[in-house]
Amino acid sequence: MKNDIAVIYRFARTADDIADNFNIPREQKLSELKKFKVDFVKSLTGYYESDFWEALHRTIINRKLSSKHFFDLLEAFESDARGNNFETFPDILNYCEKSANPVGRIILELYDICDNVSIRFSDKICTGLQLANFYQDVSIDAPQGRIYFPNDELKKFGVKKSALTSLNFTENFARLLEFSVNRVKQMFAEGKNLIKRLPPGLDNQIMWTVLAGEEILAKIEKQNYNVFLNRPKIKAFDVIKILLAAPFRKKQINYEWKFLGE
Repeated sequence: MKNDIAVIYRFARTADDIADNFNIPREQKLSELKKFKVDFVKSLTGYYESDFWEALHRTIINRKLSSKHFFDLLEAFESDARGNNFETFPDILNYCEKSANPVGRIILELYDICDNVSIRFSDKICTGLQLANFYQDVSIDAPQGRIYFPNDELKKFGVKKSALTSLNFTENFARLLEFSVNRVKQMFAEGKNLIKRLPPGLDNQIMWTVLAGEEILAKIEKQNYNVFLNRPKIKAFDVIKILLAAPFRKKQINYEWKFLGE
């Protein structure tokens, strides 16, 4: 399965790199993404611009993957290239539905997992990871005009977009980020119920991934939400800590699973 995952990763990484390239103008990004999408559509009909597209099409056919997930990812990348403006948190969730959740759904399809409960838990994890990454990267995204906080919550906490783009840390922003981090914690808490529905091997990989997301949130908390001063990162020691903690955390889920009567 490694080759299949590698070609899927290359699809997402290539398109994401186009959307995230701050050195080229918006129009060029959109043009390159359009060409990328055209090449993808061609590959689905058996016409390949390169060996990569043939390999991706073979993976989609052999693994019985839904092409919709790939189109959703491309739509999110195009949205990034144009620039986003979120009025409410549900608007951000709708964005994550395209930008993050398809990745988890593709992984589930690779393992022939298609029940709605597993998909719901997977979506919680993927959206949580996307949001954690947003909060980790505020110091990178905000100066470029990418603000992943909804306008109504910025107003509620008294945070101006100009303060974000200029990386001006305030107590109001700290309260907004604290509120946002706690919301993601709840997503991870619910999403981790997916672990007990996964086959051996994949369960460990997803557990490690969730723990890494939680570690980023913990680092944000430890620096009192000042992500402008220092971008929180996973370091070698954190990796060791996550690997050692995973078995215990899985047992916790075992207990919680039985307690819930699942």
